[in-house]
Formats: sequence, structure tokens, C-alpha cells
Amino acid sequence: MKAFGAVVQALREHAGLSREEFGTRVHLSKHSVASIELGRRLADQRFVELAEGATGATGAVRGAFRHMSRQPGLAAWFRTWARLEREAVYLATYECRLVPGMLQSEGYARAVFSNSIPPLSDEQLEAQVAARLGRQSMLRERPNTSFSFVVDEHILRRRLGDSGVSRGLLDHMLACAQLRNVEIQVMPLECQAHAGLDGPLALLETPDGRHLAYAEGQETGRLIADGKEAAVLHRRYATLRAQALNPLDSVGLLERIRGAL
Repeated sequence: MKAFGAVVQALREHAGLSREEFGTRVHLSKHSVASIELGRRLADQRFVELAEGATGATGAVRGAFRHMSRQPGLAAWFRTWARLEREAVYLATYECRLVPGMLQSEGYARAVFSNSIPPLSDEQLEAQVAARLGRQSMLRERPNTSFSFVVDEHILRRRLGDSGVSRGLLDHMLACAQLRNVEIQVMPLECQAHAGLDGPLALLETPDGRHLAYAEGQETGRLIADGKEAAVLHRRYATLRAQALNPLDSVGLLERIRGAL
């Protein structure tokens, strides 16, 4: 936040604007501008866009904002991975606990966070839901990035919330499955082989060809950057995809589960 604020201050001064003049252009008081520049206040996307225009639209404010470490609604251990997601050319997720966050409907996400222990305040819950739904924008905003999901069937059959939540979730997943850059595969209950018994995992490929992985548990998460360790997890995911129903049959199963509700 301090680094971002320093960039904003340098750009403001280069534009010849006082904090008060700059504040008028970004719809903030000079004191709020000072708080952002000194790293005491978190900037939002609206500020970034207005500041971009006020400082010459060079892209520098947007660029600096992408490297902000604090992201409301995201766990501290997940933020680095969330940033890498925004740059990846390929993303893959296997889940055996919950529907992956990228595929959750708003109602399902609310049901998930309503079950948090200790309970969340209304403000915290809204921040969590907003962050989760915000990540989903990548599916449509990045049509050249491939997204792959493998989900255990029992997750889809578990009732989290009422039947309306379940119907909304399945409708949302079916809509996501129609996107050309998204593949959803279901690991059927009757499958006798399963390469994901060690738990959920997330994988990605960076624009420069690096393969990274991420593993998460109770109150913790770990970025796996070691090439050999990440390669093992990528092989496991490839096996999972071969064991799961193909995308077309997976959509058929989703439709049958939806029809039975």
C-alpha cells in the first residue's frame, strides 16, 4: 500500500497537482488523498480509474494497483495465488470439499460463508462474497485463458442451503460450461480409481511457461513453486481428467441432478 501510494504521489506531483486539486478530480478530500499516498488507506478500483485520468492515462496507476497485496475478502495466504491467477494462461482446479469458488453461484457462496466458524459479521460476509464473485469475472474477461475444473460428484449432490440454492448453483455451473474456454468434468461416485485422494489442488501456467501449484487446508495455503513438486501435481491432475467423465457427459450429469431437484 505504501509503494502504491508513493507511485500515486509521484504521478500527482509530476502532473503539477496539489492534493486538494487532485482530490477534486478523484472525488476525495485532500486528507483522503494523503491517506492513500501514505499507505494508510486502501484504494479501490473507482479511485484507480479517476486517478489514471487525472495523471495522464499512462497506465501507471493501474499497473501499480495490480501489485497491491491487500485484497478485501481474500485470505492472506491466498492473495499471491489470486494475483498469479490474473496473469495465467491456463488454470486448473480439483475440488473434493466444495464447488470451486470460480463456479459458485451467489446463493451458494453466501451459504458457504454463512457456515463459517467463528461466524462472520454482515460486512465480512459481504466482502467475502464480493471477492469470490469478483474472481469469477476472469472466466468471461479472459476468453484466451483456458479454465479446467474437476469436481467430485458428491459435492454436487450435497445440499448446502435450500433447494433453491442447489438449483441456482447447477444452473450457474451449466452456464459456465457453455463458455468455450471452460471445461467442467465430474468425478463419478462409482469410479474405482481416483488420483486426487490427497486432497484439492489448483494449478496454473504463467505466460513464460512456468508451472505452479497451490494446496490449501484449514486456515492455511501453500504456493508450490518448486518445479519438480509442481510437476507431480500436474501429472496427478492429468490423471484425474482421464478418470473423470468427459465434459459432455459431465454436463449431462449436471442436467440430471438439476432435473431431480
